[in-house]
Amino acid sequence: MHIDARNLPNNSTIEGDICIIGAGAAGISIALDWINAPYKVILLESGGFEYDDKVQDLYKGETTGQKYYPLKASRLSYFGGTTGHWAGMCSPFDNIDFMKRDWVPDSGWPISKKDLDPFYARANEKLKLGPYHYDLSYWQKEVPNLNPFPLDANVVWHKMWQISPAWGFGGGLGKVYKGDIVKAKNIHLYTYATVVNIIANENVSNIREVTIKNLAGKTHSVKAKHFILAGGAIQNARILLASNTQAPQGLGNDNDVVGRYFMEHLEIPTAELWLFKPFPTDLFTFFFEKPKLWCELAIAEKVQIENKILNGTAGLSVLSSAKHQKPRMEVWQNEDPRKSKDNLFKSWDIASKEAEKENKGSITRAFEFQTRIEQSPNRNSRVTIGPEKDELGVPRANLHWQLTELDKRSIRTINKIIGQQVGIAGIGRVKLNEFLQDENDNSWPTNTNGGWHHMGTTRMSVDPKKGVVDANCQVHGISNLYVAGSGCYATSGAPNPTLTIVALSLKLSDYIKDKMNK
Repeated sequence: MHIDARNLPNNSTIEGDICIIGAGAAGISIALDWINAPYKVILLESGGFEYDDKVQDLYKGETTGQKYYPLKASRLSYFGGTTGHWAGMCSPFDNIDFMKRDWVPDSGWPISKKDLDPFYARANEKLKLGPYHYDLSYWQKEVPNLNPFPLDANVVWHKMWQISPAWGFGGGLGKVYKGDIVKAKNIHLYTYATVVNIIANENVSNIREVTIKNLAGKTHSVKAKHFILAGGAIQNARILLASNTQAPQGLGNDNDVVGRYFMEHLEIPTAELWLFKPFPTDLFTFFFEKPKLWCELAIAEKVQIENKILNGTAGLSVLSSAKHQKPRMEVWQNEDPRKSKDNLFKSWDIASKEAEKENKGSITRAFEFQTRIEQSPNRNSRVTIGPEKDELGVPRANLHWQLTELDKRSIRTINKIIGQQVGIAGIGRVKLNEFLQDENDNSWPTNTNGGWHHMGTTRMSVDPKKGVVDANCQVHGISNLYVAGSGCYATSGAPNPTLTIVALSLKLSDYIKDKMNK
């Protein structure tokens, strides 16, 4: 069922059992899990079904520290959320990502990959992926010519991704699941319903209602038994901090953790791979085929421990095209995400045309490593709110993105290890890019890209002094308030976050169902 909140009488009261705030990957996957359940589910979306620049403007905010994309352009505010720009890349986190690592500050999740495995399998279904198999040996039986490089798998292994057909090129999850959500009798989707305040009981142990507004000038209240914040890492932190009339520092923020530990995936050109001769494999070029697959080179767990580095992977791009591409951090600087997207595609088109000129009669065995790496948890990399307010009266979010020496050293070490293994295998040579060659240089180049992957800010921990939510994604000290999405990540892993977002969301969904049934 769909209701446009702009058309409701002003000051309406909406009541239900579950209130999900945000209709992106997390919110939609939870709502789907409740279809036909004997409960009324309220799904609130700030925008509509199409892009609306005035709604998108609510995302504006200032950035400081390491150069970042405009906040307005880094997420999408309409049904389906940022899956409208999603490349569809899916791979589960590794075991080491959940572990406490003594060289990674504030690492360690209160859950393990084993705890998430059954939910990963269900997430595969929600994202229209193939079977829950991410090992190369499985896909070699399904697809011909997936030959790996002859590297020592105890040092460098081949990590697989599946590419979801629900990606942004096809409209994202909004297009795939709009019909299911709108037709569901117990799911009540309210569009143009932006949450501007969360109201608790007197001792702030239970949420009573949320206030929603829209640019049509309407204000409504939503009452439910359980409330789930699913608006993305920045917006979830923003609304918790802004809901400060009853809790001066913001809800769930007694220990000053909300908004802290913002993490991104660093995605950056790091090295050139020159093969001695063309290598017979389709393993690194299957992105647009069926089934859609992708592979990157990863560092074994034991080697990460020995070198005390972060987890990261290196993907291969054809060098003749990659060297002509402008950094995404440079071309994605228009505050209108549609224009930034156009600029990005134009950049790729220009690079492809330049590559065509070079490929005529030239070698095609040179590649660029695009390294994707987790960011070390850092309390000072954070989201805050400032004095400026948006049109609905909510303080705007500001982002300070701060990287560390561990991030830089890990990128350098990952590429050196891969280079050594390529040399040992006798298949080629790896040349580090200039910014990695000086081991005493901890500065970052202008082409340091983020993956548009917002993580942290409401991190998971059993200790309320170190996290915002517990192992079940419930906000510490508040019995019926939860956070869904990558804001809950204690560490960010190497893979793209969407598959884990959906898996965690389904785990949370089961937890709330158990509470409701009891």
